[in-house]
Amino acid sequence: MTVSIEFTQSPTEQHREAILQPLRAYNISQAGEPRLQTIAWLLRDPQGGEVIGGLYGKISAGWMFIELLSVPESLRGQGVGRQLMIQAEAQARSAGCTGIWLDTFSFQAPAFYRKLGFTVFGELADYPSGHTRYFMRKLL
Repeated sequence: MTVSIEFTQSPTEQHREAILQPLRAYNISQAGEPRLQTIAWLLRDPQGGEVIGGLYGKISAGWMFIELLSVPESLRGQGVGRQLMIQAEAQARSAGCTGIWLDTFSFQAPAFYRKLGFTVFGELADYPSGHTRYFMRKLL
């Protein structure tokens, strides 16, 4: 079979889906259908009720992935981030997860996560330039 390779700097969502579909089918054939649960804890402004931060993640394949953790600068150092992480860990345990994983940058919060029992299982140096991206996990 001969195929052509075409480069585009403006891929569409349809392009993404066309690439993802056979990959997803193969992954399911090897590991089974993933049960994905999306979760979030929202921080709301007491005046207007708008979401000003929180924790967003997913549970799949027996692991929780924390995709986003954001605490407004005015609330940092007051235990809000720690409380969000404690609640996420409780949910992960309740769901029977093996562990929790996340990624963070050297200029963000690796020390914060270490204090919560996370360890580095991978890193990408000089990403972005002059910094490191850490991949961390906590076994439950």
